[in-house]
Amino acid sequence: MASYHFYEPQHGHGLAHDPFNAIIAPRPIGWISTRSKKGAFNLAPYSFFNALNYTPPIIGFSSVGDKDSLKNASDTGEFCWNLVSKHLVEAMNETSKPLPRGESEFEAAGLEWAPGNVVDAPRVKASLVSMECQVTDIVQLKGAAGEAVNSWFIMGEVVGVHIDKSLIEDGVYNTLKGNPVMRGGGPGDYFGISEDNFFELLRPK
Repeated sequence: MASYHFYEPQHGHGLAHDPFNAIIAPRPIGWISTRSKKGAFNLAPYSFFNALNYTPPIIGFSSVGDKDSLKNASDTGEFCWNLVSKHLVEAMNETSKPLPRGESEFEAAGLEWAPGNVVDAPRVKASLVSMECQVTDIVQLKGAAGEAVNSWFIMGEVVGVHIDKSLIEDGVYNTLKGNPVMRGGGPGDYFGISEDNFFELLRPK
């Protein structure tokens, strides 16, 4: 017979580390690049990120706290998402370091930037995939009782997509070739993908 560890989050989890983001894992990384109204560049990874809609394509990330990405996206109405492949994981980690407002994580991590084709937000030049986005909505999150939470969900319509042509085979994007890195739980758990854990499962007709 199964035995379960049960807890109510408001009373604590009773474990060595909060299991919440380890259970909902692995998650794609929202490596978000923005430009401030004064022209300063910002680049930061967000572990609460995902795709939200097909047509129009909409993606979103959650900012815990009033951070530069939130402020810049709110002020300019634009941001870019950049794929974190294995070869960029160390640079991505560097961009998670807190810097004084206005200092560029691109420079701190030794990353080159490239301009967007549709939006003015910069993108990571070395990233194999980037998506240019225009903000559609910013929502401050609330708890079940209606109280405001110190987190904001930023959503954006994808208005431009850059894909390295090496990742496209016979007109199909090859996810495995992109070698994406995903966030797990704990202080530093990350995951990759490989041919060994790939399988195909078609929807029933």
